[in-house]
Amino acid sequence: MKLIKYADDEILAMDLANMLAGELKNVLVHEERASLVVPGGTTPGPIFDSLCAADLDWSRVDVMLSDERWLPEAHVRSNARLIRERLLQSRATNAVFHPYYTGAATPDGALADIEANILPSLPISVLLLGMGEDMHTASLFPRAGGLEAALNSETSAILAPISAPDQREARVSMTANTLNGALSKHLVIIGQAKLTALERAATLPKEKAPVNAVLEGMTVHWAP
Repeated sequence: MKLIKYADDEILAMDLANMLAGELKNVLVHEERASLVVPGGTTPGPIFDSLCAADLDWSRVDVMLSDERWLPEAHVRSNARLIRERLLQSRATNAVFHPYYTGAATPDGALADIEANILPSLPISVLLLGMGEDMHTASLFPRAGGLEAALNSETSAILAPISAPDQREARVSMTANTLNGALSKHLVIIGQAKLTALERAATLPKEKAPVNAVLEGMTVHWAP
């Protein structure tokens, strides 16, 4: 794990957006397509605002979510809605987005079709994740239903259904194996509380601190 510290979150957003864009460009030099996996939440929004204007061939970029609430895109809590409003703008409107929600009552029966859709875009070229103070990343929450399967290093599953404690919606998350298969891995955190949580996570088993399952080879970007 490599930690990069920034003076403030504005500098972080601009510098990290430039870094992600540069990595995508490098992939496209050698490959026909590149894949970008991003989180929901409030932290990555400013990064998306800068990244969407990057001068690269977005038509050859497949955008996917690290995780999603099982909600229609019109819902205010939909991660896909955030991606369309903040990332798939400007030049990035030409990117190919692969949302997960299908309209099925639960995600369980839909996972095979969703996995078949995104399999051609794997392994992930560039991965961006966030982390909560509870040390979750993607929708890999401590004590969540489905967490053990999602963290299983033997699994071949790309996605896992997750029932997060105290969360009202079902969720879908990329498994730890899928996330760890990324060619480039970035984690963005803001504030001292999250930095402290990350340092603690590194000392805990992944079941208690799921972010610890994906920290190997990770570049962490932090601003106070």
